[in-house]
Amino acid sequence: MKYFIMYIKQTLRFVLKPLSFVPAIIMMVVIFNFSAQDGDQSSQLSYEVGVKVLTIANEKLDKGWSEKRIDQLSRAGQHYIRKTAHFTEYFLLAVSVAFPLYVYGVRGLWLVFSAGIFCVGYACLDEYHQSFVAGRSPGKKDVVIDSAGIFFGIIVTRIVGWTGRMTIFRPLSNRRKKEEKR
Repeated sequence: MKYFIMYIKQTLRFVLKPLSFVPAIIMMVVIFNFSAQDGDQSSQLSYEVGVKVLTIANEKLDKGWSEKRIDQLSRAGQHYIRKTAHFTEYFLLAVSVAFPLYVYGVRGLWLVFSAGIFCVGYACLDEYHQSFVAGRSPGKKDVVIDSAGIFFGIIVTRIVGWTGRMTIFRPLSNRRKKEEKR
């Protein structure tokens, strides 16, 4: 029975480990779809996000802003909303790429290098893709902002992975070592 359970665990790992890259693929599709929006659609989405965020902030912080003021603030803040979206999208892409690599045993500078090169390369391709979309243009600043999100995401993944290995998973590691000595 012990060997059967061990076989099931190994089979599940073999099947599930490659599926850990699915969130990265989903993020890449999401980013591609946002980049495929023409300039007007993208501006409208940024405006609507700004209105929602400012409306919630107005309610929670009791600012007393009128709808006209929220509209003005959303229009004025579109640049920052877009750049925050760039940072956030690529932060999530980096986490969804770095975490499976971490699970596969890629650690330290190799993790930063491999996940970083992959994600920054995707950011460059994404900006190139925007050069073919009406009302959009590629920007080096966007790649820099994307890269900041990428490296922040990789660092967060490293911290979470290391913390998990030193706390939650350490007892499991110690138990395996004891079993191997027997």
